Amino acid sequence: MTAANAADPDDGPGGAGGGAPPPAAPAGGRAAGDDIVAGVVRQWYAVRPDVDTGPMEIIGRINRCAALLQQAEDAPLRHAGLNRAEFDVLGTLRRTGHELTPGELARETFSSGAAVTKRLKQLGERGLVERRADTRDRRVVLVRLTDAGRALVDALLPEQLSYEAAVLSGVEAGRRDDLARLLGELLVQLEGRLGLPRG
Repeated sequence: MTAANAADPDDGPGGAGGGAPPPAAPAGGRAAGDDIVAGVVRQWYAVRPDVDTGPMEIIGRINRCAALLQQAEDAPLRHAGLNRAEFDVLGTLRRTGHELTPGELARETFSSGAAVTKRLKQLGERGLVERRADTRDRRVVLVRLTDAGRALVDALLPEQLSYEAAVLSGVEAGRRDDLARLLGELLVQLEGRLGLPRG
């Protein structure tokens, strides 16, 4: 069991090990402010005090935060019948302001081609996007927002940003700036080193 496992949403709200509580803090009981990763780290320290768990404390917390945010399902998007991945496709078409190929959408949303194809089919069935063949090359498909798709993105964006602001409201504004900067540095490194598409 690693801290990354603690982020698995299938583990349930208790986190690592199928919901087992972390071991007692040295001072007795769970220390104030402790999270699930702190408990995992203490467990590893008890059995392997020779290893450096520093990376686990960062990656495990990022994974755990991501899992909890996914479980929350982005309330405004859910109410509109969308998931985050579908909204990413719609938002990409809106912010770029022009037609894109499915391949370009896959790159922009850091997704696999198969995943984008599935999302476009679902969004097309709802009348939010439309596809057409490029007049210069009929083998190339171009995707654009419909009027309904554009209206939906424009209506949802302020609601979604307000929801995300509420999620972050417990973190002081100045520290949010620091967190955004640090995560940006990590993301640039990972994109350069790994650069793997996600589903």
